[in-house]
Amino acid sequence: MKTLYINLILLFIASHVTVKNATDLPTGVNMTITENVKDQVSVSAIKSRRKRYISQSDMLAIVDYHNQVRARVFPPAANMEYMVWDESLARSAESWAATCIWDHGPPYLLRYLGQNLSVRTGNYRSILQLVKPWYDEVKDYAFPYPQDCHPTCPMRCYGPMCTHYTQMVWGTTNRVGCAIQVCYNMVVWGSVWRQATYLVCDYSPKGNWVGEAPYKLGVPCSACPPSYGGSCRNNMCFPSLNSNFVYWFK
Repeated sequence: MKTLYINLILLFIASHVTVKNATDLPTGVNMTITENVKDQVSVSAIKSRRKRYISQSDMLAIVDYHNQVRARVFPPAANMEYMVWDESLARSAESWAATCIWDHGPPYLLRYLGQNLSVRTGNYRSILQLVKPWYDEVKDYAFPYPQDCHPTCPMRCYGPMCTHYTQMVWGTTNRVGCAIQVCYNMVVWGSVWRQATYLVCDYSPKGNWVGEAPYKLGVPCSACPPSYGGSCRNNMCFPSLNSNFVYWFK
């Protein structure tokens, strides 16, 4: 029932938010400017009947990069789930990206979804130029071991931000959908960027819960949810053949 409710909200957002640009400086900014599992995800599997705000090659690159990062976390994760593309999340990301507001949103949707944002001036050569800086936060992050959690786990970040990285590797987050928007006269930290490339990625289930570690420490795949049927690939809980894995690429 909760999943159905979230999907209904996403569909409502996708069909009603139409703002094209914004020039007001957002408050509470919480972002960082940014720069093969393909055997299961062919280009034909992610065709769509609607205009996209992101190319198929960029979609594949984003999902593949997330799973590369998730597969090699240290210390190792016992419950790291394989991440797939989700069209409902992509539509919600499109709606927010179209506002060209440099802040997280919409607020009521963020009660259920995680979100990472990235922006750069001009064009980009690879979508990963906007995604990789999220992972780069790992150098400032210290994973909370069980002995550190009494009972809540501390967030130990020794840089400006670590929550982009922790959302990427949140063990129970298994769906992502993103959108790219070219924004004109976009306000970013008090400056007007004449032309900005804006990336919005929405995640479900959301991560970054206060007081929790991003994943369970342990032998890879030793604590996978029962829905995966014991299937494990590249250190991640991998959808079994009788799961709804293919659904996320329709």
